[in-house]
Amino acid sequence: MADPSPKPARVQLFATCLVEAFFPETALAAVELIEREGVEVVFPAGQTCCGQPAYNAGHRNEARAAARRQLSALAGDLPVVVPSASCAGMMKHHYPRLFSDPAEREAAERLAHRVVEFGEFLVRGLGVRLRDAGPPLRVAWHSSCHALREMGVVLFAKALLAGLARVDVVPLARETECCGFGGIFAVKHPALSAAMAEDKLADLAATGAERLIAGDCGCLLHLQGAIEARGLPLRVQHLAEFLRERVHGG
Repeated sequence: MADPSPKPARVQLFATCLVEAFFPETALAAVELIEREGVEVVFPAGQTCCGQPAYNAGHRNEARAAARRQLSALAGDLPVVVPSASCAGMMKHHYPRLFSDPAEREAAERLAHRVVEFGEFLVRGLGVRLRDAGPPLRVAWHSSCHALREMGVVLFAKALLAGLARVDVVPLARETECCGFGGIFAVKHPALSAAMAEDKLADLAATGAERLIAGDCGCLLHLQGAIEARGLPLRVQHLAEFLRERVHGG
C-alpha cells in the first residue's frame, strides 16, 4: 500500500443524501475521526444528492442539474471526502461525462480529482493508526459493488479493520456479489433484489459474525431491512461509526 499523502489542513465533507436522511451518525463519526487527526472538516451547506439515481435511470438532464449544484457547493481546491464509494464514484468517474460545455467539463474534472472515499482518505490521506479500545468482536465486511469495482477502495477499509487488535474479521464466501440494492434496481426489481439479499444473509449467518460493517449506506439500508424483517440478531454499521466506537471502547 502506498505511503500516506501529505496531510491537508482542511477538507470538505460530502455527506450524501442517504447519510443525511437515514444515517446521520455516520457523518458525525467521519468528522470526528478526521478532526482527531488535526484536520478541519468543512461541511458545505449547499450540497444535495449527487444525482446518481437520475443518472442510472437514464435521466441525464436531471443528473446534470444535480451535478451543477455540487460543482457550486464544493467549489475550491480542498479534498472532498465522501463516506460512500457509490457517490464518490459518481462524482469522480461520471461527472466529467455529463458535460459537453468545456468550462463545465473542466470544473467537473477538477472536482473529480479532489474526490476521495472515506476509508481511502483515512489510510492514504491521514495514515491513521487507531488504538482499539473495544471488547473482542466478530464482524463481517460487506464490499459494495462500487467500492470493489469502480473505486477499488476495499483494501483500505480492510486495512483499517485489520488494525483493530480485538476485532476478528470473518470472510464472506459471497463477498464479491451484489447485495441487491442498486438504488432504483431494488424498486424496479423487488423480487430479485430480495433474493439477492437472502443470499447475503445466508452467507452472513454461516460466519457467526455479530456485526456487519460496510462503507456504503445504500447497502446497509437494504441489508438492515432484510435483517430486521427476519428478526436476526445482527447489527449493521458504517465503517466510520464502527471505527469511532472502537476508539471510544464501545
